[in-house]
Order: sequence, then C-alpha cells, then structure tokens
Amino acid sequence: MSASRRPQRVAEILHVDAEVLAVDKPAGVLAGPGTSDQAGVPELLSGKGGLPEDERFEVTHRLDEHASGVVVYARSVAGKRELRAQFADGRAQTTYLALVSGYVQADGEIDLSLYYNKRAGLTMASERRGTPATTHYRIVERVAGNTWLECRPLCERTGQLRAHLAAIGHPLTVDLAYGGGDRVLLSDYKPGYRPSARREERPLIDRLTLHAASVSLVHPASGAELRCEAPLPRDMRATLKQLGRWR
Repeated sequence: MSASRRPQRVAEILHVDAEVLAVDKPAGVLAGPGTSDQAGVPELLSGKGGLPEDERFEVTHRLDEHASGVVVYARSVAGKRELRAQFADGRAQTTYLALVSGYVQADGEIDLSLYYNKRAGLTMASERRGTPATTHYRIVERVAGNTWLECRPLCERTGQLRAHLAAIGHPLTVDLAYGGGDRVLLSDYKPGYRPSARREERPLIDRLTLHAASVSLVHPASGAELRCEAPLPRDMRATLKQLGRWR
C-alpha cells in the first residue's frame, strides 16, 4: 500500500470468533476491499488480531465510507449467507447516532419507499415508488442549529438514513449530496467568534455526521444474541460538546 493510501485511523476489532468479525470502522475507510487509492477494512486487518493474512472475510451490510461505527463481517460462506439475510429481514438491528440539520420537533417514524435514481446517483425516498423502508428516530439532544438523533432503520436499505432524513427536511448536518453542508464550523454558531489571524479555522467535523453505534444480531452458529458497540469518535464528541454550549 502506497503512502498516499495509508490511513491515519485504525480499524478496531470489537468481536472475533470462527464465524463473525465485528469492527469499529473509522470514517474515511471503506467497509469493503480497498481500491487503488483508498484503503479498506479487510486489508487493514489482514494478519492482525489473530486473523490470517490471506483471509477474505466479507462485509454483511453497508456502512458508508465517510461514516463511522460498527461493521459486521462473515468468516464463512454459511455465515455470510445467514448474516446478510438477518440484515435484509430486520433480525439484525443497527442503531445509529446522527447529527441532523435544524430542530426536530418530536420523536417519530419515517415510512417512505426507496429507489435508486441513476441520473442523480443517489437513493431517493418516495411515497409511491420503490422498496418499502421504515426508520424510527428519537431525539437525544438539541444543540445549536441541529438535533442529535438516535435512528433505527428496519430491514435496512442502501442509503436509507440519508434519504429518509433528507425527506423530512432534516438531512445529516454534513452531507452535501442530500442537502446538508460540507463541514461544521464553530464560527457559524458561536456568538462573537474571533478568527485567528495566523491560521484558517479548522472545521469541527467535515465528514458524514453519522455513526453506527451498535449492532445486535443472532450468532449464525450458536444462535445466541451478539451485540457489538462502537464508542462515539472524537470528532463527533467535540462537535456535540461545542454546539451544546451555544443552544
């Protein structure tokens, strides 16, 4: 791997056994195999944490490159089949934490179908077209100009949270593709902010404000419940702390 592809963040192993591997994926790293100019979790973990160097463990659900949090991989063909089925039919549940634009008024449910718009290259929400999809959300905290939500998609689809949140007028705070911004700057919220004359203001966060906080599933071999949790990364903690001061 070239120096330009070597990420500064590290993917942490949350759980590993003969069938299942769960990882805390940092933002900026692909959940699947890497490309010529972007690293992926499988290659970063190759030969680490007791994993064989040549093992091709496979991702069983999706998490955007620019989001962070729990990703689950299968270590066998049978495990891959079973885990993918669980994510498809809702037996496996992912809980997300999301910072969204504006003040959400109350806890709620989004029940809108999803379809892929080839021209836009995006998943879109619709009342009449596409595959049925439901997302439950709960307000955790309102901060300056934004709301911190806990979101639980049922039978999670590709792009579901980003499309659903945008459809109700509260896109992820950082998500240009779906109507959010490109970064969060303290100067946009702090009264009397004084910029430094020596250096440009650094954003509090400049990636998708979305974190997969936990995944609960049924272990494909033992049948026991398996729950894996990923702590909130530093950039999201810092953003919440700062915005919480300027409600």
